[in-house]
Amino acid sequence: MLGLKLPTDPRWVNIVEKNIDEILTDHAYCEQKAASTAISLIVSFPEYPELIEEMIALSREEMGHFKMVHDRILARGKTLGRDRKDEYVLQLVTFFPKGGSRTTQLVHRLLYAALIEARSCERFRLLSEELEDKELAEFYHKLMVSEASHYTMFLKFARQYGEKSEVDKKWQDLLTFEAEIMKNLGDKELIHG
Repeated sequence: MLGLKLPTDPRWVNIVEKNIDEILTDHAYCEQKAASTAISLIVSFPEYPELIEEMIALSREEMGHFKMVHDRILARGKTLGRDRKDEYVLQLVTFFPKGGSRTTQLVHRLLYAALIEARSCERFRLLSEELEDKELAEFYHKLMVSEASHYTMFLKFARQYGEKSEVDKKWQDLLTFEAEIMKNLGDKELIHG
């Protein structure tokens, strides 16, 4: 369903299980960044009312997810750790050239967002199926469903605002690029790394 060209090695969950506090901190910041992305799209592209409405709802939802993860961190007797660079995202956003029309810039940002959500969904699925902590596994199952709807929403908007066949080609090319990035990731307790 997600179209990812390189699935995550299931052994990644073993790394996560040894470092639950680290994955929760990374996850909390991912949710915060997702809310920031939604707000950034509102600020950058105010002329798209349908997009604005969806991004308002998304920013609220993502901050709600941030709170849920933060609550889990506190329940474990920990505090939110420091944010760290997301090498996955830093590499991913180099794919499309800078510049171009406003529409092109919007489509590219929507495609990046769709792919980040798709990879998050795939990782959450693994966590929901493989974590020994059943309560945490159930938590990730619920988030997986949410991430899937985000991925499809971003892709739908990209196809709506761009020329569909061109957007579909860019999407496939981006998926191929992302698979190359993923070959060198997956050995850390990071949602995308």
